Amino acid sequence: MRGVLPLLLALLVVASGCLSGGGEKMEKTLEVGSVFHDGEFIPKEYTCEGDDINPPIYIGKLPPETKSLVLIVDDPDAPGGTFTHWIAWNIPPTGEIPMGVPKEKAINEPIRATQGKNDFGKIGYNGPCPPRGHGVHHYHFKVYALDTELHLKGGSSRSELEKAMEGHVLAWGEVVGLYERK
Repeated sequence: MRGVLPLLLALLVVASGCLSGGGEKMEKTLEVGSVFHDGEFIPKEYTCEGDDINPPIYIGKLPPETKSLVLIVDDPDAPGGTFTHWIAWNIPPTGEIPMGVPKEKAINEPIRATQGKNDFGKIGYNGPCPPRGHGVHHYHFKVYALDTELHLKGGSSRSELEKAMEGHVLAWGEVVGLYERK
């Protein structure tokens, strides 16, 4: 019996994190789209084999109390584990993140957002670029609606961003695009 109480307390803490804005543990309620539909191939211009610019991201069904948006783009199929291609936060709660947001700028004027470091070690977006012959990869473009703006400096890491988001996620959604280099 003694060993059961700590286990139950640990489970309660984990469960409360799921209910208090833990992002992906919540039901997807935001509508997120792009120039490709969920499960379709990403056009080459948005990859390392093209212009390597971000595609436009369309967002719908934002909760009225949304103060800012967070964007995380990653590839869970990468050989070394999930690879982050772009993180941005304090995006105004708008229906679109435009195509071609400038890179290497921690604070970005066209969308008034702050960008962090991706797993290429750069600030801003770097598109799909899986190893040749590694098969189809899935790229998750995740958008989170927050009840606050984050006090996080430009160039911060994904782990710093995720920690700052804790307890502030109102809703989230994603669109998943595919890409393969042969």
